[in-house]
Amino acid sequence: MSFSGMVKEELSGQIGTGLHCRIAETAALLSACGKITAEGTLRFQTENESVLRKYFTLLQKTFNIKTEISVRENNHLKKGTVYFIELSDSEQVQAVLQSTKLKRDGENGETLSFCNALVTQQSCCKRAFIRGAFLASGSISDPRKSYHFEVVCQDEKKAKQLQEIIRSFQVDAKIVLRKKSYVVYVKEGAQIVDMLAVMEANVALMDLENIRILKEMRNSVNRKVNCETANINKTVNAAVKQMEDIKLIQRTIGFESLNEGLAQIAELRLQYPESTLKELGLMLVPQVGKSGVNHRLRKLSEIADGLRENKEELL
Repeated sequence: MSFSGMVKEELSGQIGTGLHCRIAETAALLSACGKITAEGTLRFQTENESVLRKYFTLLQKTFNIKTEISVRENNHLKKGTVYFIELSDSEQVQAVLQSTKLKRDGENGETLSFCNALVTQQSCCKRAFIRGAFLASGSISDPRKSYHFEVVCQDEKKAKQLQEIIRSFQVDAKIVLRKKSYVVYVKEGAQIVDMLAVMEANVALMDLENIRILKEMRNSVNRKVNCETANINKTVNAAVKQMEDIKLIQRTIGFESLNEGLAQIAELRLQYPESTLKELGLMLVPQVGKSGVNHRLRKLSEIADGLRENKEELL
């Protein structure tokens, strides 16, 4: 099962204790997956069993409505099974619509729109609404690969309503138009953790946090290894250059043309090519610190560069 599927499976088993919260979650589910047919039937349609179970349970516990589930094969692109729950009793339909404050919308008046902020006035109801919206049309990418949370909305109005509710929890949700749908999304890992906390998907939250910790540890180790590798390469390249410079001086003008300090460090570097600057400094008489050794080696490098320039001029 995908990470997104595991989150939905967890959320499908959560039934709010408060009537107002259950109504808010039902409103979100119907706003995304509900339709009113020409005959006045309230139809809920989904391809996800977890979402179906949640809506079926909410109908029973919130409205005391017991109904049948219809199953049909989805012939469009052979995408599998589609589940339906239909309410044809006009009194039951009105009871659900009035409680959820949903109204007919769309060209044919078939779709349902959330139209009253009273349903999500309390913080717990906002959480329930977001939970329902995610169950109905949301997804989360596998956090081992990337961080992406989204809910697909049928129109811009629904997207902005959901965005406003999400932002009330200090999560910076954004909206993007994708084909004919509006997508409310969150990209940052820490904010996706916040979204799971808002929806009260605590098991998924812990799984995501564990993955984030492992990823951050790997990234930290990789950064340190890359930094150390770069430093080693830099040190090796510098040592090779020093050896080339010293050998050039030895071949051309000889160490006897250098002052005592430069001659000493040149001979030591040739004798101990793998020693650190600190180790070379301790071998000198009198001893010299790292900066002193580095200064002498730089001076040797300047002399070697000068010899190279003179050779080029003669040629």
